[in-house]
Amino acid sequence: MQIMVKINKPKYLYHGSVQKIKGNKLKPKQPHDLGNRKENLHKAVYASSNKEISIAMAIISCKGVISASLRFMKKPYGIIYEGWPKQDFIYLYTIFSNTFVQSKKGSKQWHSIKAVKLFKVDKIKVRDCLHLVRKARKKEIKKWIAKYGDKLK
Repeated sequence: MQIMVKINKPKYLYHGSVQKIKGNKLKPKQPHDLGNRKENLHKAVYASSNKEISIAMAIISCKGVISASLRFMKKPYGIIYEGWPKQDFIYLYTIFSNTFVQSKKGSKQWHSIKAVKLFKVDKIKVRDCLHLVRKARKKEIKKWIAKYGDKLK
C-alpha cells in the first residue's frame, strides 16, 4: 500500500531582491551555486515560505558583500564571509505560490520555472534587518576559503 503525503503549499511566498524590478513579474534566471546543489540550479524564480529568509537572501546579495551563504534552518540566516552590505534598501516581493514546487522535500525554498506575477512589493531598510545576517567567524572563513577559495576568483 502506497501512502501519499500532501504538501501544504502556502498561499504566498517571498522573494528578496537588491533592486526594484521593472514591470510586474519576476522572470526565471539561471542561479549560481558554489556547491552545485541540484535544487539550487534550476533556471527559475526562487522564493521562500519564510519572509526573513528572503530578506536575508537579499541582504547577502547587496553591493559590498563579496562572499556569503544562506542557512535555511537557523538564525541568523545569512553568513557574510567577506564584505558587508553597502546599500540602504532592498525589496521584498510577495507572490502567489500556484506555479511553485518545493525545491527539496521539507525545504522552505520553492522554485517556479515560469514567470511570476507580483502581488505586493515592500521597500525595506537594510539596517533594520541586519539581525538576520552576521559576519563569519575566523574559523568559518578558513573553512569557506578551503572549500570554495578557487571558485571565488
